[in-house]
Amino acid sequence: MKRRGQVSPDQLPQDPSTGSPSPGEPDFIAVGRLRRPHGVGGEVLMDILTQFPERLHPGKVVYLSDTREPLQIQSVRRRHKELLLRFAGIATPEEAGRLRNKIIYVKTSELPDLPEGEYYHHQLMGLKVVDETGQMLGTLESILETKANDVYVVIGVDGKELLLPAVEEVVQDVDLEKGEIRVRPQEWH
Repeated sequence: MKRRGQVSPDQLPQDPSTGSPSPGEPDFIAVGRLRRPHGVGGEVLMDILTQFPERLHPGKVVYLSDTREPLQIQSVRRRHKELLLRFAGIATPEEAGRLRNKIIYVKTSELPDLPEGEYYHHQLMGLKVVDETGQMLGTLESILETKANDVYVVIGVDGKELLLPAVEEVVQDVDLEKGEIRVRPQEWH
């Protein structure tokens, strides 16, 4: 069972005033962290926080930090594992310097659709986790990304932490409408 992680939960907007069209879903999601000006033409070096960097293209409007100031991308180019972005109206290193250490967001409504059975992390956060019989195990608190597979961190009804690998043998069903993940916890002998 595949899951697509947009960003880790600690990179999601922390401002509860952003509201949401669906319970628990943010209006904005982080796609990059601006680091520093690059060169003399107003470019900014950006760490990529998204699995879809190709959606950041000239003409695309992104939103800056907690203020959600709209910025239009003027140019994009790859530099190693990062991107170099130039924004409309920013033409000097000094102007680009004000963007240092800011997070760039896109609207969740603009995220690409995922194939059937794949979900963004923000869609799963806060869902109830139940076993095969429907017994409540807890709530999905966070998701750890590992090379092998994601691991769901569930805070149990008893307050204890339960770690569940996000694999088909464990995660049986995700029902976003019911706000529920049905799992078959592994038994360790």
